[in-house]
Amino acid sequence: MRGKAKKRTIGVIGLGTMGGAFAGNLAVAGWRVCGYDVDPGRKRSLARAGVEIAPGIRALAQTARVIITSLPNPQALDYAVAEINAAGVRGRVIVEASTFTLDDKQRAERTLRKCGHVTLDCPVSGTGAQAAAKDLVIYASGESAAIRRLRPMFGAFSRAVHDVGIFGNGSRMKYVANLLVAIHNVASAEAMVLGMKAGLDPQVVFDLVASGAGNSRIFELRAPMMVKNDYTDATMKIKLWQKDMAIIGDYAGAIGVPTPTFSATIPFYAAAMSTGHALHDTASVCAVLERMAGVKRRRAPTRRKSL
Repeated sequence: MRGKAKKRTIGVIGLGTMGGAFAGNLAVAGWRVCGYDVDPGRKRSLARAGVEIAPGIRALAQTARVIITSLPNPQALDYAVAEINAAGVRGRVIVEASTFTLDDKQRAERTLRKCGHVTLDCPVSGTGAQAAAKDLVIYASGESAAIRRLRPMFGAFSRAVHDVGIFGNGSRMKYVANLLVAIHNVASAEAMVLGMKAGLDPQVVFDLVASGAGNSRIFELRAPMMVKNDYTDATMKIKLWQKDMAIIGDYAGAIGVPTPTFSATIPFYAAAMSTGHALHDTASVCAVLERMAGVKRRRAPTRRKSL
């Protein structure tokens, strides 16, 4: 009984929008989840969702044989790797689910391997809202046998997992997918603003595009925010998205691939960043295009957030 419980213990380092959704959905599915985050608020929130909160990463690594990392920056990943290695245990499987450069991922993999751990590169495709609804696709790469063993775990917080080959291919696939996300998001905003400037009701624009040939998953997810003119309930903040944009652009440049359409979206995200939307959803590029087009509509009411 104890051995079975041990196998079903999953550690999650980073309980933000994505990691918190992983942890919460795993707990709902009956897994024992041990989580850690530097933010006391996130720890309290996930504790209420049934996640056991570890006092630190070393303690988490001593408890869980499988550890998911979902972190905001490479410095946080380096710290987590050092703490896992300092826990004095071997044979952990680390599922690195963040979006970082290949160099960052490969550095983590080498460091963890030296201490007897297996690392999988497993970024996810989907927004925070999709993560909450288990509507994610996982691009898993690395040791295939480990990926196969973890399919039941992945199934607890995603709708599909794909083994895309050698370590690093998960990130390469994520760059491809996010390049399209960047383009579709700005294209969705451009279409919404064209409709509004033409005098069409934004809700009608959404309804009819969503039912026609011009629809996309990103339009379905982001255009409702554009209709409401409210970007405060962010599924991907502009500030964090800037990091992903830089990673994609640098990688494409490093392997000599032109990205004219992707590159054309960069100024609009930068404009959103510099005009008060840094902590808003990336759909706020619609507000940038509205200003450029001279579209004027009533501002959405400010919502008070509970403390």
